[in-house]
Amino acid sequence: MMEHMMKLNPSPFEMIKNGSKTIELRLYDEKRKAISVGDTITFVNTEDANDTLCVCVEELFVFESFDALYQNLPLLECGYTEETVRTASASDMEEYYSKEKQAQYGVIGIKISLIKQAE
Repeated sequence: MMEHMMKLNPSPFEMIKNGSKTIELRLYDEKRKAISVGDTITFVNTEDANDTLCVCVEELFVFESFDALYQNLPLLECGYTEETVRTASASDMEEYYSKEKQAQYGVIGIKISLIKQAE
């Protein structure tokens, strides 16, 4: 079992914390290829390095592009809400990862569950 560390913006960080986001979307690069089911990921809030969440990796979904991922995974678990899911588009992810990088590495949906933390 391995431990991984990833930075996360405040909005998706809060959604994972409150249980509404259970799938984290990333580029399937070298760093993500090391992730296995059963591993843990510590997410660090990009606005407060002392604010962290620990999750367990439940399942991995690998796709060649976010287009394919968006057609196959439940977007309400990927950080969209009832309001935003109507306009959800795979191009939303290009803000983070270029089409070239997506084509080079592929993409991954990481199904996670929150590990209860000490209050």
